[in-house]
Amino acid sequence: MLSFRRKKHYFALCVTFLFVGALLLSGCGGGQEQPSVKEKIVFADLSWDSSQVHNRIAGFIVEHGYGYQVDYLMGESVPLLQGLARGDVDVMMEAWVDNYGESYEKVLKEGKIEDLGANFPDAPQGWYVPTYVIKGDPERGIEPMAPDLKSVFDLPKYWQLFKDPEVPNKGRFYNSPPGWVCTEINEAKIKAYGLDKYFNVFGTGSDTALATSIASAYEKGEPWLGYYWEPTWIMGKYDMTLLEEPPYDEERWNEDYGCAYPMCRVHIAVNSKLREKAPEVVEFLQNYETTLEQTNKALAYMRDSGGDAADAAIWFLKQYPQQWKKWVPEDVAAKVEEALKGVK
Repeated sequence: MLSFRRKKHYFALCVTFLFVGALLLSGCGGGQEQPSVKEKIVFADLSWDSSQVHNRIAGFIVEHGYGYQVDYLMGESVPLLQGLARGDVDVMMEAWVDNYGESYEKVLKEGKIEDLGANFPDAPQGWYVPTYVIKGDPERGIEPMAPDLKSVFDLPKYWQLFKDPEVPNKGRFYNSPPGWVCTEINEAKIKAYGLDKYFNVFGTGSDTALATSIASAYEKGEPWLGYYWEPTWIMGKYDMTLLEEPPYDEERWNEDYGCAYPMCRVHIAVNSKLREKAPEVVEFLQNYETTLEQTNKALAYMRDSGGDAADAAIWFLKQYPQQWKKWVPEDVAAKVEEALKGVK
């Protein structure tokens, strides 16, 4: 058994050998560098489906094409915008710029976030009818019901077509749910266009109830008139026509809403420090651009398949390779394609 002094000497020798060995190992290895772990990219996971689908399309490319870890932070618009400005979040794939108003412009001017441009063209909202109401649907044996219906000013001529079963002397207009700003706007529009004489405003209890009213009428080939917006699974699954209104005019809008809704700009925004942390990811996101139709179709797939946002993202990447390959270099595209092969 070693004495205490010899033990101390023996321990010192061991520590010395371990230290020297570590230095030798770090200096050897045929000149190969140890792979560095890339930082995590955090996406703002807003509460609606289209935002979550776009997050996972971009997230799949960032993870498998560029080698970054990704994460998704769930929340609502204002808190996540604040998180983006602080750096808690790196990427917001659907910043509805006009909905934020001055708060978006403030953090943009302060240099806390960077706007990378549109994700998809300006998002419309307004009054829709199924397209077969105007053009018919020969495959389903549906004849045109209102062949001259183009604008809101044509509606008095066709009020009986949309007859309200509970108020049979008027047509029915399906409005958005209580509490939504657009619900009051639609009520004001009805009066501004003089349609309160011809139509009853029917309040739907939720966005699900509103979507169900469209789906039910469409499957039966019946007329339907009401408010809706894009992108949504409804617009991806069903052929709907937006009725014309007078072009948006700020003065008229502030007076009685007697004009079309303003288009909503839907942009991609990032924390300003992301350009330093992951410049190639910022370049990719600057190239990222989809269409309303593609987004609608992805949401319709998600609805019909019973899948989630990740499933819809994989569907998009497999369905539109010619689209996303324009966003990235060839070597990145090859890595993404290889990763997709392992996903059913």
